[in-house]
Amino acid sequence: MTSGALALTPGEPAGIGPDLVVQIAQQACARPLVAIADGELLAERAKQLELPLELLAFDPGDPRPSPPGSLYHHPVPLAHPVRPGVLDPGNAAYVLETLTHAVEGCLDGVYAGMVTAPVHKGVINDAGIRFSGHTEFIAERTGGHPVMMLACPGLRVALVTTHLPLRAVADAITPDRLERVIRALQHDLVTRFHIQRPNILVCGLNPHAGEGGHLGREEIDVIEPVLARLRAEGVQLSRPLPADTLFTPRHLQQADAVLAMYHDQGLPVLKHMGFGQAVNITLGLPIVRTSVDHGTALELAGSGKAEPGSLLAAIEQAIQLT
Repeated sequence: MTSGALALTPGEPAGIGPDLVVQIAQQACARPLVAIADGELLAERAKQLELPLELLAFDPGDPRPSPPGSLYHHPVPLAHPVRPGVLDPGNAAYVLETLTHAVEGCLDGVYAGMVTAPVHKGVINDAGIRFSGHTEFIAERTGGHPVMMLACPGLRVALVTTHLPLRAVADAITPDRLERVIRALQHDLVTRFHIQRPNILVCGLNPHAGEGGHLGREEIDVIEPVLARLRAEGVQLSRPLPADTLFTPRHLQQADAVLAMYHDQGLPVLKHMGFGQAVNITLGLPIVRTSVDHGTALELAGSGKAEPGSLLAAIEQAIQLT
């Protein structure tokens, strides 16, 4: 039995993540939020934003939401002082330690789920730590098979491949990967989103979904055989559809989710529809994890101009999923 609390990681310390956490702390929340962070960093950012912030010790045995202007806190010390907007590879290990604590707390039942602010992948790799993203990092520690899905009002988009160079995408779309992703998507739409028989629209990989093989054979040789096999089991899947016409109201009004083959096939449409309200949800894990739909916005850190809408939406989505 978990406490019902949500772990909240502020992500890149030089970015807007700490700003968003401080802003979130100003309003009441239905669940306890526990910031996994350096306390001095949050206090300094609150001072810059001219917002009150009291950091409270969290007791899982007494899981009451904190009053507005306060936040539960699990301390993780920074390696170096932070200047807003200035990346420091020396703090890369700090970012990963906050994520590790949140994951372990979810696995141990201390937290019901975790909500993450954006990290800066480049600076973590610059520190000599191979890091392709939150999703992959969390999956390594949970033993799950992650599927990235972003959602906003009116649209959910899941991805077969995530953070890959475009030239590597076609080779990565194997029958095994495609089947695993579809099964995870179907399972979580039913069990976590409570959609009894989800209808999933599937993008083709190539322009015009391959044009009958004239623009590529991946739809014929890889994608459609997997879809046909899963349809025979009762999964509601479209044929591979051209992505340039799939994302139109006529198709989307029938869809519970869209499955895109690669990152920039589906996510630009979703972010155009719902940027600032969209949530990144990791499916296929034994824990609940949601995140924002945007990056670190280094130029806005400490300015008071960061908008907390996506983090609020991520928290609300995590509450619904737990």
